[in-house]
Amino acid sequence: MAITPASATPLPGDPNHESVLEPEVDLGARPAAAEDPRTPTPDIEKLDEAITETPGARALATTGLFLLAAFYTLYFARQFFLPLVFAILLDFLLSPVIRLLERARIRPAIGAAVVILALIGSLTLGVMQLAEPARGWIDRAPASLAKIGSKLRTIRQPVEQVTKTAEQVEQATSPTPNERNEVVVVRGPSLSQRVLGVTTSFLIALVETIILLYFLLAAGDLFLQKLIKVLPNLRDKKKAVHIARETEASVSTYLLTISLVNIGLGVIVGGAMWALRMPNPLLWGVLAGLLEFVPYLGAAVMLAVLTLASLATFDEVGRALLVPATYLVINFIQANFVYPMVLGNRLTLNPVAIFVGLLFWFMLWGIPGAFVAVPLIATFKIFCDHIETLAPVGEFLGK
Repeated sequence: MAITPASATPLPGDPNHESVLEPEVDLGARPAAAEDPRTPTPDIEKLDEAITETPGARALATTGLFLLAAFYTLYFARQFFLPLVFAILLDFLLSPVIRLLERARIRPAIGAAVVILALIGSLTLGVMQLAEPARGWIDRAPASLAKIGSKLRTIRQPVEQVTKTAEQVEQATSPTPNERNEVVVVRGPSLSQRVLGVTTSFLIALVETIILLYFLLAAGDLFLQKLIKVLPNLRDKKKAVHIARETEASVSTYLLTISLVNIGLGVIVGGAMWALRMPNPLLWGVLAGLLEFVPYLGAAVMLAVLTLASLATFDEVGRALLVPATYLVINFIQANFVYPMVLGNRLTLNPVAIFVGLLFWFMLWGIPGAFVAVPLIATFKIFCDHIETLAPVGEFLGK
């Protein structure tokens, strides 16, 4: 067997080198160029600071991602959260009634059934009383709008002239019939289908809210007892009971006060509409009380509705404008005198926080979100006031 000398073995980089297991090395490679003296020297201290600050940045990024995930969850799962939120707020509002019935030796399950039945009966009676007047206004809407348009013709003339001019400019700049492109119109669901879908969703959410509210009222302090049982030491248990009791009492007081104030506003508005000879004053009073739960936006909607209704009712423009002016005065007195006097500074919210929260919940949940925006903000503020670490947030939300 012949032995090949080492000098005869093909080297890597040699054209005769055929092994795939050995790296190819260029024996003629030149050494690396010398380091450029203008290149900055790495700063070890800055690198150490960057490494040290990484956990904080990571926590901030994690918090941001968590908030985004929470917002997306609230938006896409609104059909689940809306009945839950309404049921919890109504539970805060009606819990004192259950306690009064319990002192009268009525068990919470039976008391909750009595309260729920009374609530359903009141809602049914109210809807039956207001359905016919509302249907009448809706049926007369086309004729009423035409009547309003004839009264406001002097105001509409400049606007119509601008619109006519814009249409003429559009026709002058539009392509000729030979150059027009075909337009494909995609028809969506009809109005009746949309109304049916909205009504079905509303009824399903209403049934879910009522059932969940019954279980919350019948359970009483069950969840608080479970929380106390889970906490490890006696100090935390006492603190949890104190926070839960004060928070529930504050939230119940706030919701009950707001509801009574809005009911009072509805009664006053209804009486004012009766004195001004507006048809169906009960309808306007109930509508004003409901819309008052939506700050700013509710008053603006009520003002616009009353303006249109009064213009359609009265022939004289001056008398017609007296109706929305009266509502505006009543709303101004309530917002600037009644609310601060009844609620006090402790439960009064910051107007900026109210407006931002209203926009936020309206974007997430639409009109139902606008109705629960202020109660949710007030509830969150009360929680912050009773939890030491969140006290600065409660101070910011307060007035």
